[in-house]
Amino acid sequence: MYPQERHDWIVEKLKVHKRIEVTEVAATLNVTPETIRKDLAILENAGVLKRVHGGAIFVERLRFEANLDSREQAERSEKEAIARRAIEEIPDGGSIILDAGTTTARIAPLIPGDRELMVVTNSVPISLSLALKPNLNVLLIGGRIRTRTAATVDSWALDALNDIRVDVAFIGTNGISIERGFTTADPAEAAVKRAMVAAAKRVVVVADHTKYGDEKFVRFASLSDVDLLITDDGLAKGDLMSLVGAGLQVATA
Repeated sequence: MYPQERHDWIVEKLKVHKRIEVTEVAATLNVTPETIRKDLAILENAGVLKRVHGGAIFVERLRFEANLDSREQAERSEKEAIARRAIEEIPDGGSIILDAGTTTARIAPLIPGDRELMVVTNSVPISLSLALKPNLNVLLIGGRIRTRTAATVDSWALDALNDIRVDVAFIGTNGISIERGFTTADPAEAAVKRAMVAAAKRVVVVADHTKYGDEKFVRFASLSDVDLLITDDGLAKGDLMSLVGAGLQVATA
């Protein structure tokens, strides 16, 4: 069993039983207890669980926001496929927003170098990655930088977004549900995402299939606010039909 498969197994076990024991999991998966302890350390760093003596307990995902490094490693191939599909939504000219996030960050290097675009972003890493493309006019939104996500937030960011209008906004999300729409863990980032949605003629959310069914602390958009969701082919057919039935256009990569 590969590490990611063990991690998925552990998370599913925790969702059901709320607590696991290292020795029991090691015996079930036929690996050493030390291997399981290392797995638990990785998952604890991602905010999924809390290690306790002899095992781990489940952390409610509604309050969970992984750090940038953890999110960068998760669902890498799915995010790359989503980014390749998202490029099809970029206009030949005009203006776009790239929200801070690990999926939107994968869109940035795929933007053709000969495309004349105004690119607005609140992501410090994305702005740096695009700065050397001569035909792009890159605008980094100011504000307080959140160390967890390297995103600029608060009043300076909101003031800038209130004064612009772009052709397409590419937005990341931490959670998607029929009931609450698109959600994220931090109120400051939610406010910026909400302003990005309002500033765009067309809104494209990019998110891998693991975001579906998850609800975070703050809603920044309803399903009706979004023109297109681009996800990967790991989204279950029933979940896809539920989203489409709710009126959302969905493309799978």
